Amino acid sequence: MKSRRGTDECDVVVVGAGLSGLACARDLSASGLRVRVLEAGDRVGGRMRTDRVEGCVVDRGFQVFNTAYPQVRRRLPLRDLRLRPFTPGFLVHTGRRRLRFADPTRAPRQALRGLAGGVAGPRDLAALAALTGRDMLAPAALVRRSRDTSTGRALSAAGFSDGFVERFFRPFLSGVFLEEDLATSSRFFHLVWRSMARGTICLPAAGVSAVPELLASALPPGTVALESSVTALTDDGVLVDGGRDVAARAVVVASGPTTAAGLLPGLTVPPYRTVTTYYHLAPRSPLREPTLLTDARRRFANSCVLTEVHPGHAPRGYALVATSVLGADTGGRERTVRDALAECYATDTGGWEPLTVRTVAEALPAMEPGLPLSRRTRRGAGRYVCGDHRATGSVQGALASGARAAREVAADLSAE
Repeated sequence: MKSRRGTDECDVVVVGAGLSGLACARDLSASGLRVRVLEAGDRVGGRMRTDRVEGCVVDRGFQVFNTAYPQVRRRLPLRDLRLRPFTPGFLVHTGRRRLRFADPTRAPRQALRGLAGGVAGPRDLAALAALTGRDMLAPAALVRRSRDTSTGRALSAAGFSDGFVERFFRPFLSGVFLEEDLATSSRFFHLVWRSMARGTICLPAAGVSAVPELLASALPPGTVALESSVTALTDDGVLVDGGRDVAARAVVVASGPTTAAGLLPGLTVPPYRTVTTYYHLAPRSPLREPTLLTDARRRFANSCVLTEVHPGHAPRGYALVATSVLGADTGGRERTVRDALAECYATDTGGWEPLTVRTVAEALPAMEPGLPLSRRTRRGAGRYVCGDHRATGSVQGALASGARAAREVAADLSAE
């Protein structure tokens, strides 16, 4: 890509202020390059966005934050996020009762009580302890090099009974991978399971937007330009809002997959999963603990009383419940979900107030066996792309892809 003087010029333009774009910009700035981040929205964060709705903290779809990701530990002062943890393990409603699944490596007594209560047999409990211990202790490089198959086949090979997979893994993982068939790459499953075993699942007190905002705060002042939509890449940089040129020696497209494919013809992006989250205000908490609830009948992927995680997520005297389902919102679905919640929480939901609905169409890339855990970001002279569609559908994947793009850009520009 040529470089020229212009009204707005820098070394690198990063298109998009999501996690991957912010990580890329931060690394490039640290290397001494002049960087501009152009974000079409009015805030940084991309899919990690938090809104205030009638005094409630509402994320753009239910999301959790894992403290074990290497990129998270390297980049973020976790204390500044004021993290609030979930209970280790989760609850599943089987259609007749709620069962508690506890991590045998963290809560062995609860796990043994589950054994006595018929939650899992000796074979399944032993297999769960072996799987968790192996994934937690094995070097990450070994996990990444393991033979790849579907998650379903990997669980069968690990010795789990079909009944345990149906009660435990399928309902829980449908909320993690946003698919019900256990078709996700087993290599990615093991990496996720490893991170859950080694870290804490939690939420920032101010909502998930606190994560990208903390990343952005480490950039030099003036680096990020909001409400600046890049409409095309040019020979000299990018075209903003259809009229203004920004000249740069390199351009990194760190936007969502649809926008990225539009700016970079020929770019192949995977299909994406859609998820919808229903937020309800309840006059009292239906579950007095910060624990995920799943449904073995799979009427919803997961549900959580957010005010049990942090009371400040709703006005005093109310409980905020977030429930996610796979796919888009359809007419009458909210009522169906509320009826399912009445059964699973064993409470009357007739007085629950529907607060808002959040549908995320490009929530998570499909990650089937053969998934490359990282891909080169260079797309040609002065052209680069990063994002979870170039790595894995996770905070770790987005940040790592941005870091890889920064390394490749810096190496190319230093060689000019």
